[in-house]
Amino acid sequence: MHASPQPLDPRRYARCIEASKRIRWDIDADVIRGRGFDFSRRFLPDSLSLADRLVFLTEKERRYSSQVQGRTYGNIFGLVERFIGAKILDISREHWLGDQVALEALVRFTDEELKHQELFRRVERMAATGMPAGYQFLPDANEVAALVLGKSTWAVLALTCMIELFTQVHYRESIGDDTGVCPVWKDVYLHHWKEESQHAILDELEWMRENARLTAAQRDAAVDDLIALVGAVDGMLQLQARADADYFIASCGRRFGLTEPRELHRGFLAAYRQQYIVSGVKVARFGEVLGGMLTPAQNARVGDALKPILEASA
Repeated sequence: MHASPQPLDPRRYARCIEASKRIRWDIDADVIRGRGFDFSRRFLPDSLSLADRLVFLTEKERRYSSQVQGRTYGNIFGLVERFIGAKILDISREHWLGDQVALEALVRFTDEELKHQELFRRVERMAATGMPAGYQFLPDANEVAALVLGKSTWAVLALTCMIELFTQVHYRESIGDDTGVCPVWKDVYLHHWKEESQHAILDELEWMRENARLTAAQRDAAVDDLIALVGAVDGMLQLQARADADYFIASCGRRFGLTEPRELHRGFLAAYRQQYIVSGVKVARFGEVLGGMLTPAQNARVGDALKPILEASA
């Protein structure tokens, strides 16, 4: 076991433990409570699905597109929590014979991520009961996890921190206040947000701890890893956006005009890039932490890599 810097602020780990104990929830008793999804309501608000940009869709069709995207939204969270849980479990070893408060915080984190994976498996089964046959979620969680975990710990923690920050933004700024969203759907993301709030703090602490021990050359290589991971995420989104748009077209119940399928493909991809990349890199805290670790040249490299995605989703 290699040497590692001690936790930056043990009190922050302790506060995460306290919050974890206080807001602990159960999937059946607190979230689902014997209910199913209300398919007469949206799953995702327009601010996330961007369905209101597809002006040729009826209100009913925009609602259905939000449900298709919402189904993938849950599946993507279940997928990323596979590699997040594995990475947090891995780095917890650095605290085994050290700070036991930090160790407990990370063990709780991992336990909650395993629970979230089960929650999103439930969400998929519940969505399937009320939606037409033919939906496919193409990425394999284990294959994606293997790809991500093959990169440097710094890059994986950077990606993880971004994901868990935008999870909070999505709930606080979009899902939580939208009265048109299905109540059960909203409860899923309310409870998910409660635990992710602690996870984002721990991500940042462990990411900064990892950053403190890297040489300049190692950090420069880690920046390349992060850029590669963002590119891999975008590739996954392109495949799933096309699959979801095709599913929507096939199951929507009407024929579309000559150019409309292409607009649907573009619309789904723009929404997915907004949800999983753009909304994350625009979180001020993520930019502050990342920018504080990098040289101007490294920041420029990251910006250049993100520019095509940001412009395409605008």
